[in-house]
This record gives sequence, structure tokens and C-alpha cells, in this order.
Amino acid sequence: MHQLTYRRATSADIPAMSNIRLSVRENILSNPALVTYQMYEDYLGLLGRGWVCELHGEIIGFSYAAMNAHSIWALFIDPKHEGLGAGKGLLQLACQYLFEEGAQTVQLSTNVATRAENFYLAQGWIRGDMKDGDEVYFQLDRATWNL
Repeated sequence: MHQLTYRRATSADIPAMSNIRLSVRENILSNPALVTYQMYEDYLGLLGRGWVCELHGEIIGFSYAAMNAHSIWALFIDPKHEGLGAGKGLLQLACQYLFEEGAQTVQLSTNVATRAENFYLAQGWIRGDMKDGDEVYFQLDRATWNL
């Protein structure tokens, strides 16, 4: 049995989170330089909140909630640890934070025709308009979210 643990992310976690972000097989950054160390730092408290999921003391995934946009800024799992439920737990923490802070709707975007798109649909998110040629918006309303 896998024992996943969750906690608030800290500055010390940024290298591990960045490594995970750069290792994913879907929603790959076209230009990794666009997501800076400072952005990870800012979303730890100034612009939102972040969490990590650990397995046996190793960070295997992370999520970030963006307060002003009421959105999920990031949710990524190390490809070697997909399918353990870490994404579901991290998404739950981010949504709970945003709803507790007063958001009525939470949004995110992800690439179309990906496992991520199917994951969000399975979690009750509603597929919206296309963001651009590659990404689609999703939203989750507070009224339909299971606390």
C-alpha cells in the first residue's frame, strides 16, 4: 500500500517541483524559461498557495492555487508515480483553499486530448471554451463541489 502524505509547499521544495514540471509527458512547456523560480516562490504565499505530495519522503507531485484568478496554476505528478491518487488529493487541497477564500468558481486550462483532460472531467469539472488551438478551459463551481 502506498502512503501518500500532503503538506504546504516551501521554498526548499521548488527544485523538486521544477524537476517534476520539466519531466511530464503531457502539457509540456514549449519554453521552460517561461516558468521561473520566482514564479514558484510567488505562488507559495504572495499570489496563492502551493502543496506537495510525498511518497516515502520523496516529492512526487505538486499543485498551486492562484488566488486572484481563482484558478489552478499548476498540478503535476512525476510520471513515475502517476495513478497513485496524488493528483486527486492535490487538486482537492487547491480547490478547498480557493473556495474557503471566497471563490465561487475555480478554473484551469489544460491541453486537449490528454489524460489530464479526462482526469478533470472525472473529477466533475465542466469543459468550457478553447483557450487557444491547444488548450481548453475547465471550471468547477462551489455549489457542485463536494467538500
